Amino acid sequence: MKISANRILTTHVGSIPRPESIRALLRARVGGQTVDEVHLSARVVEAVTEVVRQQARAGIDVVSDGEMGKTSFLAYTDERLTGFVSMTAEDPNVPSSNAGGSWARRIDTRREWRAFREYYEEYLPRAMPPSTRPTVCQGPISYKGQALLRRELETFKTALQGVGVEEAFVPAIAPGMVGRGQNQHYATEEEYVFAIAEALKTEYKAIVDAGFILQIDDPGLGETWDMMIPEPPLEEYRRKQARNIEALNHALTGIPEDRVRYHLCWGSWQGPHVHDLGLRDIADLLLRVRAQAYSVEAATPRHAYEWRVWEDVKLPEGKVLVPGVIAHTTAVVEHPETIAERIMNFARLVGRERVIAGADCGFAQGALYQRQHPSVMWAKFEALAEGARLASERLWRR
Repeated sequence: MKISANRILTTHVGSIPRPESIRALLRARVGGQTVDEVHLSARVVEAVTEVVRQQARAGIDVVSDGEMGKTSFLAYTDERLTGFVSMTAEDPNVPSSNAGGSWARRIDTRREWRAFREYYEEYLPRAMPPSTRPTVCQGPISYKGQALLRRELETFKTALQGVGVEEAFVPAIAPGMVGRGQNQHYATEEEYVFAIAEALKTEYKAIVDAGFILQIDDPGLGETWDMMIPEPPLEEYRRKQARNIEALNHALTGIPEDRVRYHLCWGSWQGPHVHDLGLRDIADLLLRVRAQAYSVEAATPRHAYEWRVWEDVKLPEGKVLVPGVIAHTTAVVEHPETIAERIMNFARLVGRERVIAGADCGFAQGALYQRQHPSVMWAKFEALAEGARLASERLWRR
């Protein structure tokens, strides 16, 4: 993994708004309609080619394929793991927290949403509609997505040819995020999450073997706290998350740490977030993950102060921070000077070579809806690159 040896490198979290040509086809597929998969695949190839070039033009050094072919950062596993069965949202066996459930059932699954019920009853159905049919685990879990993954990686490799970027990464979901509350087959939750980890090991290894940086997406480390009702003792929560990290590390067995980065956030929705857990409460768990780089939400108003956590929590030797210095939750484009200041705060604490400037989270919550208009996102990426340039001039005194 490249580090900021001579200047501050830039990256983001992965998910980029898909073109309408892809969104329409995926909406149809999710709705149960027959989709011309050859046509969809061709549109994805075109979109990946263009989005890679756009990232390079905007000044992004470490790029993704925008997750163009995925329904969402999480739901894509429905096509790649055995053992999960689709249900109707009204089926009594579907957990209320399942992504396909109605908001009438889901609104009470988070303390945050309960506390601001009137706001979220209006916001959530519009901004976070269910993207896939709900599923439950009713059989043994294994990996079946080899062909889909191979096509995805080959498309990305082709798109990168002749494009001037430093490196490329591919996001993949953490085991603890898959099928939360959907186990109807395994005797214990530990057995369940380790079965998912064993299956995802195939995907993780294939990504790294193809020459890409593997990014593990794991908002669950932070945002699952809000889903536990009533609020549990912190140590109880930490034990559950420590188990999930053990499962993730099992899935990462044999993969060099310097080919892995780990992404943490507190959920992507635009809201008060007053029930978020603090980074300080889970920073030591974060650092247990066998990764070289840690991507952490740090630009949102709720967590922007947490750069100070690294005054007390020492980043281990050889590790890298990828703090979010632009936010996905606001359409306001951060001024490059603000971005430079944020970068320098981290650089002073952990060292300039150990900071890569990033974004808080992805700018599309799956293929069916986006968190910001693409024009806003590209303006933010350009500001990110300019802010990194300003910080580099000051940190290296050019």
